[in-house]
Amino acid sequence: MNSAHRLNRRAATLAFLAFAVTYFLSALIRAITATLSPNLTREFGLSSGDLGLLAGAYFFGFAITQLPLGSWLDRLGPKKVILRFLAVAVLACLAFSWAEGFGALLGARFLCGVGLSACLMAPLTGYRRWFDPASQLRANSWMLMTGSLGMMASTLPVQWLLPVLGWRPLFWGLAAALLIAMLLMAAWVPVWQTPAASQSQPDSLPPSYAMVWRDPFFRSLLPLAFFSYGGLLAVQNLWAAPWMTEVAGYSALQAATALFWINVAMLCTFWAWGMANPWFTRHGLRAERLVELGLPASFLVLAVLIGFGNTLSDWTGVCWALYCVCCTVVSLTQPAVGMAFAPALAGRALSAFNLVIFSGVFLVQWGIGLGVDKLSALGLSKPEAFRATMALFLLCCVGAYIYFVLAKRDNPAQVNS
Repeated sequence: MNSAHRLNRRAATLAFLAFAVTYFLSALIRAITATLSPNLTREFGLSSGDLGLLAGAYFFGFAITQLPLGSWLDRLGPKKVILRFLAVAVLACLAFSWAEGFGALLGARFLCGVGLSACLMAPLTGYRRWFDPASQLRANSWMLMTGSLGMMASTLPVQWLLPVLGWRPLFWGLAAALLIAMLLMAAWVPVWQTPAASQSQPDSLPPSYAMVWRDPFFRSLLPLAFFSYGGLLAVQNLWAAPWMTEVAGYSALQAATALFWINVAMLCTFWAWGMANPWFTRHGLRAERLVELGLPASFLVLAVLIGFGNTLSDWTGVCWALYCVCCTVVSLTQPAVGMAFAPALAGRALSAFNLVIFSGVFLVQWGIGLGVDKLSALGLSKPEAFRATMALFLLCCVGAYIYFVLAKRDNPAQVNS
């Protein structure tokens, strides 16, 4: 990578702050359905499947933009792309606040996913060119930390504001906040300088998604991205709260409080990853090795939740927090994917990987809802249906991990500097 593109400390800090504010709002809007689920269920008469589909519509909208997004990011740069997408997000928040039926809610939620789909990929593409490798890993973890802060804001603060404002005015405020984020983006994010073709591709082949999808290291991570990373977001953004109310007997306020502390734990964990990643890089501990060592702990915690069910009582929230924290190690795969490709391919590689992640979020989130509904219809109690569905999810995660370990040994990553 040409170091001439790297930013000085002040420019890098301002760019990071602009992206962090935007990603904070993106995470808040993404996660808010978990806190709003009792209100939306009551007002619109939603089933578990409807709720899963509504939350999943965001991720479906997010996922379908990822392939064109990667090409646009490589060609036009983060600033131009994210400003156009955020304009869609502003309109989508307003549309959600005006919805009078499930169909309108679903469409607006889908557009929220489209409009906010560049909020992580845009900065990661920029960081690939603007920051050195150790700083890229740190910036990625700290971006996810700001996302956890946004998820924290979607829990107790939203729960406190609901009786005062109602859920519709909350989305007016979110639309206004996105407009402010657009102003920061326009002022603080650098203009993209497109490298010459000979500089970006020494072999003179034009960048393409085929190069990404053919890469063995990239393919080794796909099941993990779909089930473990996608499943983490599905649980954190939706299903942890219904589990706590339906299986553990929490009240809506108790579930919102537990979600708040889950996100505090996630925030602290991502901060710690950001601090530790440069040390790991200096000592040769690669992301894929950390995933191999750390991810099995999440399977053990999920097995405890499934096996003990409502007998965990007040410890249920603690166990969900521990599960989410143990899963955060899989987030290290994202910058690892970006660094495994040349800078001219970084946008495509990251967006293709994100497509797999958010396809997983959509299908896991919806699938859990459908599984709970179907098993309940077959005569299982709601807690039993939740436990059986989560057991199937756990088996998928374990299978994805086994595939990753076996494939990784044959296809080690190569870092392109």
